[in-house]
Amino acid sequence: MPVALATQLREGTKKSHTMAENTGFVSCFLKGVVDKSTYRKLIADLYVVYLAMEDEISRLVQENHPVVSFIDFEELNRADSLKEDLSFYFGENWEKLIHVSSSAQAYEERIKNIAVTQPELLIGHHYTRYIGDLSGGQILRRIAKKAMNISGSSGLKFYDFEMIQDTKEFKLNYSKVLNSLPIDQEMADLIVDEANLAFKYNMDMFKELEGNLITVIGKLFFSLLTRNSRVGSTESSST
Repeated sequence: MPVALATQLREGTKKSHTMAENTGFVSCFLKGVVDKSTYRKLIADLYVVYLAMEDEISRLVQENHPVVSFIDFEELNRADSLKEDLSFYFGENWEKLIHVSSSAQAYEERIKNIAVTQPELLIGHHYTRYIGDLSGGQILRRIAKKAMNISGSSGLKFYDFEMIQDTKEFKLNYSKVLNSLPIDQEMADLIVDEANLAFKYNMDMFKELEGNLITVIGKLFFSLLTRNSRVGSTESSST
């Protein structure tokens, strides 16, 4: 009998989600402190992660994998959008110019490894990244657009889910699919664990980006921004 995976993922990753939001990089981003040099490093990292995930899922779908095939939502794919953004920030030769962080490389390696050894775990990464982007993407898009003084949609294609007309309806359908997957509770537990691990990989990438951000905005300003965020988080958690 199918398990309620969508609910388990939502409830089982709440702590990780809060921790990710409280990293220095994300705290600064949400406050509108975003510069192009740091942002383009972010999308270079995300590109290798999404490319790995989409390539592996595509391969598994072609092989008719009994579980992974259910999450083949073409409208969620981000690799092509990220290519457009990388071309905008780096130019046509972006593939020769980008530098991928060691954290992103580790994340990419994890995705490729489980795609071979235990493909069902990809669902944890799929949920963490895509649904997160779909849920908060438009807010982050507006922040990035204003902070980097970008006109039009160039450089921000990552946040455009052009094939999804109704976000709320799509997420409801996505949850239904997760809840109907042919898995048992043991596998559901492993997928939730993997989703929490996905958050850790993302936080590792954010921490590497903090070094670049500190260089740009200054150590004192960065400390003030992140200290205020963490104080607010501590106060809210204690009430």
